[in-house]
Amino acid sequence: MEPDAASRPAVPSEGWGVLHLHFSVRGPRTEAVDVESAAVLVEAFEAEPDYQCLPYAVVGQRADLGLMLVGPDLVRLHGLHRDLLATPLGSRLEERPELSFVSLTEASEYMEDDGSARVAASRDARLHPRNIRLRRMLCFYPMAKRRTGDDNWYRLPFDRRRELMYGHGKVGRAFSGRVQQMITAATGFSDWEWGVTLFVDDPKAIKDVVYEMRFDEVSARYGEFGPFVVGLLAPFREAVAQAGIRAT
Repeated sequence: MEPDAASRPAVPSEGWGVLHLHFSVRGPRTEAVDVESAAVLVEAFEAEPDYQCLPYAVVGQRADLGLMLVGPDLVRLHGLHRDLLATPLGSRLEERPELSFVSLTEASEYMEDDGSARVAASRDARLHPRNIRLRRMLCFYPMAKRRTGDDNWYRLPFDRRRELMYGHGKVGRAFSGRVQQMITAATGFSDWEWGVTLFVDDPKAIKDVVYEMRFDEVSARYGEFGPFVVGLLAPFREAVAQAGIRAT
């Protein structure tokens, strides 16, 4: 192996990398910890072009803190993850691998390309999600398409799958403005096939869009879903505090 092989970029030929990381806090909650060294790492990461970290305090008991990392190079995302664990804050974080996720941004194969600037812009926004708006809440869950018996998605003809996905997307588009949705592809990276991240200001919008989607045939007949995680989006230091970690 070349001496610098470990630091060579791992940039997809299409799309960007996305990491959803989840942690629980270990140790007494009353003990303060140095958060600043971790915050400096996050700030340096976000100062680089096209990289973004979206921190959130997880609501409920599945975890305490979540980080969504987005950017072109998986090596850089992985590096921030490992560097954070080496800080004093990292020593107080217990990783939750069953809730964490590795994926790539993608433009749907069912998107019809008419050569217009509108479609080109839509495709670029999905592949290269720059400056994701920090709404109040995030909901993340993994999903896959069923492959059993008569409900095998992958045995359907392409035109039928495209027809079904058009109807599925129409349900989602009804929530435009209330819900910002980001679908990332995980085939080969995870036991699941996609990650779904919803950004909202109104918590009820999460319930409404997921409920309505359940009636669509793509979800009702062919969809399989993993654990849902919801969190309060905030700048890094604030999210850490909301996660129950007291800074020195």
